[in-house]
Amino acid sequence: MRSKQAAEMASSVNAGEEDNWNTMNTTTDGNTPSESDVAMSKLNEKAETLLSSSKPKTFALDDDDSDNEEEKLDFIDRPLNQRAPTMLEKLIMRLYGPSLSVEEFLRILTLASTLFFLIGGYWLLRSLKDPVLTAICGITAIPKAKMLSVFVVLGVVTIYNRLLDTDIPKHQLFFIFGTFYFVLFASIAMLLNHPTIGLANQQPDMSRLLGWVSYCSIESFGSVMVSLFWSFANSTISLETAKAGYGLLVAMAQIGSILGPTIVNRYAQTWGIAKCYLVGALCMLLLQGTMYIYIKVYGASTTGPKSDSSNDKKPKTGVMEGLILFWKHHYIKGIFAISCLFMVEVTIVDYTMKVLAREEFSQLHPCINPTETCFGTNGLSIEATNAFTTFMGLFGQATNTLSFFLSLFGTSAIIRKLGLRSTLLLFPSLCLIIIIWIRLNPTLWTVFGAMMLLKASSYALNNPTKEILYQPTSNAVKYKAKSWIDIFGARGSKATGSIVTNAFSDSAVELINNGSLVGMAVASFLIWNATFMGKKFEEYMESGYIVGETDEIVTDRGEKSLEMAMAQNEIEDTSCAIDDEQNGDFEELDDANEKKMEKPAISMV
Repeated sequence: MRSKQAAEMASSVNAGEEDNWNTMNTTTDGNTPSESDVAMSKLNEKAETLLSSSKPKTFALDDDDSDNEEEKLDFIDRPLNQRAPTMLEKLIMRLYGPSLSVEEFLRILTLASTLFFLIGGYWLLRSLKDPVLTAICGITAIPKAKMLSVFVVLGVVTIYNRLLDTDIPKHQLFFIFGTFYFVLFASIAMLLNHPTIGLANQQPDMSRLLGWVSYCSIESFGSVMVSLFWSFANSTISLETAKAGYGLLVAMAQIGSILGPTIVNRYAQTWGIAKCYLVGALCMLLLQGTMYIYIKVYGASTTGPKSDSSNDKKPKTGVMEGLILFWKHHYIKGIFAISCLFMVEVTIVDYTMKVLAREEFSQLHPCINPTETCFGTNGLSIEATNAFTTFMGLFGQATNTLSFFLSLFGTSAIIRKLGLRSTLLLFPSLCLIIIIWIRLNPTLWTVFGAMMLLKASSYALNNPTKEILYQPTSNAVKYKAKSWIDIFGARGSKATGSIVTNAFSDSAVELINNGSLVGMAVASFLIWNATFMGKKFEEYMESGYIVGETDEIVTDRGEKSLEMAMAQNEIEDTSCAIDDEQNGDFEELDDANEKKMEKPAISMV
């Protein structure tokens, strides 16, 4: 049996629930509140006071941190043990924008370490390529080795495309090719110390195979592995991260391109060529290690627009699939133009600079007493040859240094500020201005500055933007078509530029006058192509269109529609109307189709 006070408390609680639990100001039967009612009211008033007093403190802390409303909300949701942003995090935000978080920055940095060892090892070995071939086979072997390397690269690309048709995960190709080239380069490094096969034999002979193997191995490595890296990056990095972080990738590559030749220049005489070659071989192991860390931490899942195609495996089309895709899609042809055609201009300007440099230094250091050696170097004295070599070294240092800073601090900022569409137009427009500048003022140092800007902007602007263009494409385009574009498209463009330079190589004046016309024509076409590609890129990203998979999707959908229509024709009761009793079935139409439409609600024919 309950007491009178207990009954009054229960009735007051029930009444408070009907009105407002927090007020607790109701009474039962019109009587005055009991002692328990008063106590409960005081407790609730104290709770409300504590809650209201805690709110200003929280918002005061938020106002001290930032005036931005989004940062306030972020602060409220932030765990209590989370630290404030560090100087590094603020620097990342300022350089690369809000789309590149600290986690994504570390992801890009891990992937960039793979590119660093890849490019660093390649440039180290590239610096040894011509000296090793010259010492073993003679200097006359260089032109023949260039021609032979084309067929060797073709064979490696064929194997590469064959592996793409297998079930091997794409990232596993890094370990397959990385291990192969490590064993190959390490074996060459050991053979270079051999008394008869290696460098100890100072009698150059065209029949000595080691020089040919060394040259073609380095050429194939640079062609295939770089293309493989960017194909993998385009498949795993999102569009926003690519816009913000690809400049960092290129900057790390530039560091590698500087350090690789530096090791050769500094230690080749003390260590020997064989040990320097072995350092390049070790880079093959290091790039595998960094790729292994990246896969373990971030995985190898693909990003970008997803197709609605069936999960069934499509028939394998072989090594020619990349060329077939190139022929069928204008978008891929546009990527080819952006990736390769500018090299026609670069080849012409580069040769112009070397012709002017040769004339400049041959006048400064003439052959006063011509000797067989002087005539053997095309009329250059030893002093002129040394000056020419120093000039080219200065050009390499200046270009790589400018490329590094422009990639690190400029690429992301320019893409974020101008957008990809305007950035695509920036590089060919700059090429046109440079060609006109050379035509109006054809001096050595003018061409030096123009060539430096052309090279640096191609590394920092053109390379990242053309890689971003692969975002709305299928894996077949990213890997197969890209391998043909990067390897043979680049070589074909350089060959086209060489045809122009050979046609006007007799006179520097004719080379500048006629070569500049070709360069302006190419630059004008690239401006038009950049306009087309920028428009198509935005259109495809907004619609989710995937270049290289559309035909397959349409074919699959067409076959499914035909099967559904045939199935419905076999049903006697077909109608174009929807009965009232079938409204519920209409909402489950998708599920019914998946069950072979045992009782469809509406006819498809």
